[in-house]
Amino acid sequence: MKIDLLVAEIGSTTTVVNAFNDLDTCPKFIGQGQSATSVLEGDVNIGLKGAIDDLAKNLGEESIDYDELIATSSAAGGLRMTVHGLVYDMTVKAAKEAALGAGANIKFITAGRLRKSDLRKIEEIKPNIILIAGGVDYGERDTALYNSELIAELNLNIPVIYAGNIENHEDVKDAFEGKQTELYIVDNVYPKIDELNVEPTRKVIQEVFEKHIIHAPGMERVREMVTGPIMPTPGAVMAASQLLYDDIGDLVTIDVGGATTDVHSVTEDSDEISRILINPEPKAKRTVEGDLGVYVSMKNVVEMVGKEELVKELQITMEELEDLIAHHKPIPETDLEKQFVEKLTLHATITAVRRHAGGLKHLYGPSGKKTIAEGKDLTQVKYIIGTGGALTRLPNRKMILGEIALSNKGNDLLPNAEAEILIDNHYIMASLGVMAKKYPEEALRLLENSLKGE
Repeated sequence: MKIDLLVAEIGSTTTVVNAFNDLDTCPKFIGQGQSATSVLEGDVNIGLKGAIDDLAKNLGEESIDYDELIATSSAAGGLRMTVHGLVYDMTVKAAKEAALGAGANIKFITAGRLRKSDLRKIEEIKPNIILIAGGVDYGERDTALYNSELIAELNLNIPVIYAGNIENHEDVKDAFEGKQTELYIVDNVYPKIDELNVEPTRKVIQEVFEKHIIHAPGMERVREMVTGPIMPTPGAVMAASQLLYDDIGDLVTIDVGGATTDVHSVTEDSDEISRILINPEPKAKRTVEGDLGVYVSMKNVVEMVGKEELVKELQITMEELEDLIAHHKPIPETDLEKQFVEKLTLHATITAVRRHAGGLKHLYGPSGKKTIAEGKDLTQVKYIIGTGGALTRLPNRKMILGEIALSNKGNDLLPNAEAEILIDNHYIMASLGVMAKKYPEEALRLLENSLKGE
C-alpha cells in the first residue's frame, strides 16, 4: 500500500507511526502502528521498521511504501539542555521558558557566575544544547560574557546558543573562535525589564536539535529512513497547540504520560490580571512535571494522594490497592485497573495544571490590602484539550478534565467551568505538530477532525 506521509513518534519505550493520505485534496488519517523503540540495540530504525510492519498488519496489507517520513523524538533522553542566566526570576526564567517551549528536558539551571562545580556538572550531564542568557540589552553584560568564556574554554562538542545582552555578540563570537563548539547567536530572551522574547530562541533550539539528534545513542542511522524534519515530541505538541490557537483561540493542552505530565498553554492574560501581574509570562508556556505519571512515576502519585484516600475513592480494601500497585501495567485491562489509572490521571492532571497556572496573593501593609498576581493566567482559556495515552483512551477522560475548574480554591488562575473540553481522539497531536512545518493547513484540518472524533 502506498502512503503519502508517515509520521513517526520515537519515544523512550515505544515507537508509533501514523499514516496520512490525500494531503493535496482532503487529508485523511489512515491508521497507526507501533513497536518497541530500539535505542538499546544501537539503531532506532529497527523499531521504526517494526512499527511500519505493525501498521501494514493493522491495515491488512502485506507491506507499506511511503513518499515522506518525518518524526518526533523523545528517545535517547529527548532534548537535554542546561540553562545559564543572570537573575533567576528574570533572564534565567525567560531562557527556561524558551527551552521548555521548544520541548527540552532541562537538566541543570544556574543563575549568576558559573563556578567550577557548575562546569563539572555540565560536563557530566553531556547536554544536547547549552543555553546562555543574561542581562537586558545594553544593561549588565559581564556575567553572560564571563559564563560564555568559561563554557568556551571547556571546548565541548556541544552546540551553544547565546541569547543574552546584545552588546556581547562580538565578544562571545571571539570567545568561541577556533573551538569545536558550534555557536548560535539569537535575539535576547529578556531584552527589556518585564519583556519576554522567547520565540526566536525556541525556533533555533528546535533547528539545532534536528541537526544534532542523529548523534544521540541509537539515533545515528535515523536519517536513512526519515526524509523530513525531526522535532522533540513535546515541542511538536506545543507547535500543534499554537497552530490550533490561531484557529480557535485561547487553550490549554494536557498530556498525562507514564513518567511525566506536560501542560502547554497558549493564552493571553486578562486585562484585569495583567494590571496586577508582577512578572511577565509568555503567551505560549510549557511546564513538565517529572514526578507526575501513571506508570513509571505511579508510586509518586500514590504517595502524593495517600493510600487511605485512594482506598476511599476507589471503594476497595487496602489489600486490593496494594495488589493493584504491585501488578501495575503500562496499559490497564480490567475495569478496576482502569479506575485506578483514572484516579492517578485525575490527581496528576489537577496537580500539574495548578503548578502551571498562577494565582492571586493578598499583601497587607499600612495602606491596607493589596492583591497581586503571580504566574500564568489561564482564566481566558476557552478550550481544554486532552492528548497522550491516558487522556485519549480512558473511559472518563472528559470528566477528569472537567475537574480542573472545580478544583479552584478561589485564588488560582485556572480555566473556568465554561471552557469546552476536547479530546485528541486519534492521539496524533504530536505528529501534526511536526507535519505543520510543511503542511500547516492539512495538519490543522486533521487536528480538527481528531478533536471531533472523525
